[in-house]
Amino acid sequence: MDEMYQNAGEKGRKHEDPDDPPRRRGNKTRGHGTWETDRPPVFGAVGRETGHIRLDVTPNSRRIDLEPAVLATTQADATVNTDEWGAYNHLSEQGRHHVRVCHTPGKRVWATDLDGDGVNEVHTNTMEGIWTGLRNFLRPFRGVNKLYLKQYCRVFQWTHNIKTATTTFLRLLLGITQLST
Repeated sequence: MDEMYQNAGEKGRKHEDPDDPPRRRGNKTRGHGTWETDRPPVFGAVGRETGHIRLDVTPNSRRIDLEPAVLATTQADATVNTDEWGAYNHLSEQGRHHVRVCHTPGKRVWATDLDGDGVNEVHTNTMEGIWTGLRNFLRPFRGVNKLYLKQYCRVFQWTHNIKTATTTFLRLLLGITQLST
């Protein structure tokens, strides 16, 4: 599990305040983004066995915003891999087995081998790759209004999770209810 911060302002709406231009708010603000700073956090989870993802736009990246998303996405006995972001610190109290990797500058460890078998099984690299895919998906739109960011994320989630497109599925998608003769 991980979170990313997507520049998503109020595209398509007239901005009245000349001292607070939209690009400056989204691009120049330091630190973790919020809904108010036009960099809403997108929470993401990926299943190790299924490869399915779940994305959700949250107003902030505090525990009160992220923990319910983690609990809704995982089973009670699940192992949850995260970075060291503090919002995830109490997951073990919620019945999740929580393991972390450190992304802090100067102490960065991208993957860890906990059981000594030579395989670095604790990482968030899969989710980081999905963030790249989401950003590439959003790029052609040249900006997204934050009010619609959740819908864009859901479309990306759907396209990522669908593994096969059968003819029945394509007919439903295109609104074709009968076979033509």
